[in-house]
Amino acid sequence: MTYLDEPTLNAPPAPRAIETEPAGPSKARPVMRPGDFALYLLVGAFFGIVLAKSEAISWFRIQEMFRFQSFHMYGIIGFAVAVAAVSVALIKRFGVKTLRSEAITIAPKEYSRGYSQIIGGTLFGAGWALLGACPGPLYALIGSGVTVMLVPLLGAIAGAWIYGALRPRLPH
Repeated sequence: MTYLDEPTLNAPPAPRAIETEPAGPSKARPVMRPGDFALYLLVGAFFGIVLAKSEAISWFRIQEMFRFQSFHMYGIIGFAVAVAAVSVALIKRFGVKTLRSEAITIAPKEYSRGYSQIIGGTLFGAGWALLGACPGPLYALIGSGVTVMLVPLLGAIAGAWIYGALRPRLPH
């Protein structure tokens, strides 16, 4: 009598799991090392503190921006865009690699024709203006004790999930 988990001499080799290639330019998924999570948590906490101290998460500062009453938020956003532009240019020019010596590739962006960016930007801006918070600083707001921001966070997660479910049927 042979049991399923008992090896036999004439048994075919055990089936292997089917390996599929992930979508996108990278063929292999990066594996998280034990210290990576702690590092990302510390960097995220530092970034949240910077957002809070610069008042970038302040509802009043965001309302001032949308009412064109203060340059404060425009200065923060403009500085972030400038740093990102210089960083991308340096990465491309010098072939900067990750800490794991992997090449950083930045794929060219294809812009679609139509009104998708206008509609999406208008919805995003309207939500930002009505809520008084951009989706990014929601975590910093929750971390600083503004627990009412759990509601928009759950809304953002639900919206991302709905988009993911509808994406194959949407025009891109």
